[in-house]
Amino acid sequence: MKTITQVTKGIKISVNTRFEGTFFKNYKMHFAFGYTITIENLSKDSVQLTSRHWQIYDSLNEIEFLDGEGVIGEKPIILPGESHTYNSGCLLASTIGAMKGHYNMINIDSSEEFRVYIPTFKFSAPFALN
Repeated sequence: MKTITQVTKGIKISVNTRFEGTFFKNYKMHFAFGYTITIENLSKDSVQLTSRHWQIYDSLNEIEFLDGEGVIGEKPIILPGESHTYNSGCLLASTIGAMKGHYNMINIDSSEEFRVYIPTFKFSAPFALN
């Protein structure tokens, strides 16, 4: 499993993806992918994740944009030298896709709001590639 990483303003984002299987929904085949994201605070300030923005690419569909509060129902505060890890997933109509986006964060010490970019990570079902 390959880890994709990116650092923005002292916040390191690491992503691992996995194929979780296929299933039928509304008479169509869907492909389920899971991902684990670790948000690591390499800075000297405490930060809080307030919201997220995703761009979801499915080779058979239009780009989907998704915005929401926090991640999986949480708005974690991450102290210097600490990290927050969570798991989530994505359903695609095709065997190949990708996601990228950003987190909106606030520096608790200075009240500065800033974006932390999530690197593009790809999904591919193992049987879809030669």
